[in-house]
Amino acid sequence: MKTPRWLGACALVAMLAACGGGGGGGAGGGSGGDGGIGGTGATSGKMRVSLTDAPACGYDAVNVTIEKIRVHASSGAEPDASGWFDLPLAQPQRVDLLKLTNGVLFPLAETQLPAGHYQQMRLVLAANNATSPLANSVVPSGSTEVPLDTPSAQQSGLKLNMDVDVPADKVVDVVIDFDACKSVVKRGNSGRYNLKPVISVIPVINDGGMRVEGWLDPALAGPATLVALQQQGVTVKATYPTADGRFALFPVPAGTYDLVVTAPGRATTVVTGVPVTDATVTALGSSTLPLVSPVSTMREVEGTVVPDTATVRALQTLGGGPVIEVAAPPVAADTGDFLMALPIAAPLRAPYLAGATSYAFAPDAGAAGRYTVTASGNGTSASTVIDVTAPVAPLAFDLR
Repeated sequence: MKTPRWLGACALVAMLAACGGGGGGGAGGGSGGDGGIGGTGATSGKMRVSLTDAPACGYDAVNVTIEKIRVHASSGAEPDASGWFDLPLAQPQRVDLLKLTNGVLFPLAETQLPAGHYQQMRLVLAANNATSPLANSVVPSGSTEVPLDTPSAQQSGLKLNMDVDVPADKVVDVVIDFDACKSVVKRGNSGRYNLKPVISVIPVINDGGMRVEGWLDPALAGPATLVALQQQGVTVKATYPTADGRFALFPVPAGTYDLVVTAPGRATTVVTGVPVTDATVTALGSSTLPLVSPVSTMREVEGTVVPDTATVRALQTLGGGPVIEVAAPPVAADTGDFLMALPIAAPLRAPYLAGATSYAFAPDAGAAGRYTVTASGNGTSASTVIDVTAPVAPLAFDLR
């Protein structure tokens, strides 16, 4: 396995307990290199863990303080079970997730582990207390910093499913992809915020691929513009462009995706069939011929969902497919209220072309203004079709 450039230098991991080796067993785990997982007789390998993020909606900062990372071979292992291994941090790491976009990775920890297959990770966050009342916090846009309540993360840790092989005598790099936009929930009008974590764990094959890079019209630049790679309307990775319009999506598992660009006051723009491989970078547009989204009138759509822990998404079906997600508004804790603005203009689409520096986008007139709003939670879901070319009455979903 090729060692990624972004973790290759010891200077990048000075905050860790060791650079380039060491480690050992975590709670109940024993030391690495003594037979591997499952009695295979294999030697040890090394796991390195970094953190990245998708954009957040309506926040200037989302801070979390990470105290401990633990991994286990079993997806069903309880926190007090034997067989856990800790990836030591030299000290708790307070990270602003909103600085980790456009392919930026924050190195957290590394250690030797018995070679084998690992299926669970626990991310333990520090508690907000009298000594550190803002260990975990948010800064709503244009406002002041307030605590982020994380009760489930302070003792047993946030449970993350993973599917990661640690080869004998090799290094595996793992990225925790923390979607701050979907993970921070406002508690009605209380001024308080809850953490409802949406996190994935992605093994990184090497630094030659798993990446999509491109350019948008600089007029679209800003944190309210979202560039997302989706599969059947499910966002796998998202970011926002830099001031000059550049965007980078990394790491992205190999596969075929639809690139969806959404921005306030703009029509949705879609490039279908975008390939991602482990070995090469996929490029879209250029600095001189960026992707462009035309102006569109927007329609506000509001509603309420019960329970308030549910999620809401606005999906649009393009002619002949695919289905894309255009909005996923936050749902207010305690009230279940949501609000989003959707383009009235027809979405624009173009198929991916290898080596193309520009794309001839065509409007999908049949999809103009038509959306399916879906609420999911409590083990069930409900949907309603709306047409935003005219005002839409408030929506109500009851998933009890």
